[in-house]
Amino acid sequence: MPGCREDPQEIQQHNGMGTGRDNLGASFQTDGQTISRESLSHGLQLSAPEKSQDVQVDCPEETLWTTRADGRVRLRLDPICSQTPYTVHRMFYEALDKYGDLSALGFKHQDKWERISYYQYYLIARKAAKGFLKLGLERAHSVAILGFNAPEWFFSAVGTVFAGGIVTGIYTTSSPEACQYIAHDCRANIIVVDTQKQLEKILKIWKNLPYLKAVVMYREPPPTKMANVYTMEELMELGHRVPEETLDSIIEAQTPNQCCALVYTSGTTGNPKGVMLSQDNITWTARYGSQAGDIQPAEVLQEVVVSYLPLSHIAAQIYDLWTGIQWGAQVCFAEPDALKGSLVNTLREVEPTSHMGVPRVWEKIMERIQEVAAQAGFIRRKMLLWAMSVTLEQNLTCPSSDLKPFTARLADYLVLARIRQALGFAKCQKNFYGAAPMTAETQRFFLGLNIRLYAGYGLSETTGPHFMSNPYNYRLYSSGKLVPGCLVKLVNQDKEGIGEICLWGRTIFMGYLNMEDKTYEAIDSEGWLHTGDTGRLDQDGFLYITGRLKELIITAGGENVPPVPIEEAVKTEVPIISNAMLIGDQRKFLSMLLTLKCTLDPDTSDPTDNLTEQAVEFCQRVGSRASTVSEIVGQRDEAVYQAIEEGIQRVNANAAARPYHIQKWAILERDFSISGGELGPTMKLKRLTVLEKYKDIIDSFYEEQKK
Repeated sequence: MPGCREDPQEIQQHNGMGTGRDNLGASFQTDGQTISRESLSHGLQLSAPEKSQDVQVDCPEETLWTTRADGRVRLRLDPICSQTPYTVHRMFYEALDKYGDLSALGFKHQDKWERISYYQYYLIARKAAKGFLKLGLERAHSVAILGFNAPEWFFSAVGTVFAGGIVTGIYTTSSPEACQYIAHDCRANIIVVDTQKQLEKILKIWKNLPYLKAVVMYREPPPTKMANVYTMEELMELGHRVPEETLDSIIEAQTPNQCCALVYTSGTTGNPKGVMLSQDNITWTARYGSQAGDIQPAEVLQEVVVSYLPLSHIAAQIYDLWTGIQWGAQVCFAEPDALKGSLVNTLREVEPTSHMGVPRVWEKIMERIQEVAAQAGFIRRKMLLWAMSVTLEQNLTCPSSDLKPFTARLADYLVLARIRQALGFAKCQKNFYGAAPMTAETQRFFLGLNIRLYAGYGLSETTGPHFMSNPYNYRLYSSGKLVPGCLVKLVNQDKEGIGEICLWGRTIFMGYLNMEDKTYEAIDSEGWLHTGDTGRLDQDGFLYITGRLKELIITAGGENVPPVPIEEAVKTEVPIISNAMLIGDQRKFLSMLLTLKCTLDPDTSDPTDNLTEQAVEFCQRVGSRASTVSEIVGQRDEAVYQAIEEGIQRVNANAAARPYHIQKWAILERDFSISGGELGPTMKLKRLTVLEKYKDIIDSFYEEQKK
């Protein structure tokens, strides 16, 4: 409990109750003005002694997996991925040699962009590490971070690893109960939060967290002085009391095969699982996974990226945090309301060279462009449609050709280049997506803007990317090709070559924390990770995901029906549909729940009752005047219902057989959302939750059949 630990008052004379955010520019920038290689003292004297730790000693008793936070694993040093393992500190230290003076982190301070160099970044991370040690961080215990992306998130994460701890992200949307589960499971000694709202969650559950010793705040100050609740400046001040030699000895003792990060799964099928990632998982993937995505080292081109996706998710963490250090990228932080509308402003100001978004982010950009186009004048709208049509045809027929016909170049010059500039993508050479499937409609839309969306495939359990696309390895609708040094095999393939995807390589995680049974299910005796995803490989090695084994619907008649292709077909045929979920497991026929495309509340990002411009246009085309979801559902709008029924009949007509036909469907009154419980933090559909929440509607489909 906060009231029963030592009072931090003795160290408050340094910054008083400063927010950390207000003082970030001053306190972190000033001592960097005169930083030089010579002035880094202990911070830069570790490379020689540490190198001896990086080459793994073969220990016959080591296994490929463990469920202990302090466990070690045997690394997969196969001839195809025989690169020497090294620690996170070694990766950062070597980056300083090449990138020390370059800008590492960019953040807005009083409406002005400020930068922190790699030298400063390294020193601040060391200060954070020493502060955590002073607060009582124990080896193989965690520092949990519950806050929006910011330099302090990075300082805390890197500092945790330097101090011998395990960095653990918690989604900012998590309930107090979810925070308690993760903080207890990972044995968090310290929790870093960004706002008073997040602090309140921790104060509610502190009494149930026996390992928790302190909370550190970075964006807002605590509302009042509290024992064991510190600002970020106070943490740094505490770090001054720990000798550099103490931290050096901890860093020297680290090995690449020990856990340094925990990424919790979204818990769509039960309690979240703590995915243990080793230092080698992080450093190998940051180097070779990013190379497969054509991320450039700063000697060639300093990549500029915008950090806004949750860092508690492996995709953002490996892309923003660890890959940034490996190649000397400049990472600029978006505002906390990025997904409520401010992201595009940040993109325009920063002009990233590479960008990543989950499918829902790209869909929101698409919908916004469609809304603006719908309100534009006749000529401008026709110009856009012409330019996109010409460009899409060119990109579909000659995807790898640099020699574009005059009309395609003219369309790009007159129309599309201006749109990309308005989006902040004028300099963006690589646009990535992952974490969930993307509709064919969205991919084709962006191809029409001359924006290729490069897919990757991986899981938390593969430290992110195991397959990657890039400008030289791209095939529409595929998830790319294997990251060099990784392996794949498909097991239990059907006649179409579709089987369960099994993966092997240096990306594969250490195990699930405290879950031996789940780890044993996931990793077989030869070290192959069984993903539970199904897919096929084409003759050139491109991977196509077809679904998940757990999502496979087995009808009462014994038919195996993968739901995703049918759901995507319905959304393509009926563009007013936002979400579609197929139902039919152990049922006599297939049915479907549908939601309509609606606008989002700008403050909460929750779905509203108002249809999007695109949805209203659809209604007008089919003869309806509806502008809200409630009008359509409440009055059972005949024109819209008929149009949806006709679209579903077209999908049925293309089905392989009658058991694949959708026989009944219903439109829900509200779109799926995170707050509604139907979507996880990365916008993945939580099918079990939907089945339970809408049980009465689903049962009604089949009760009528019984009568």
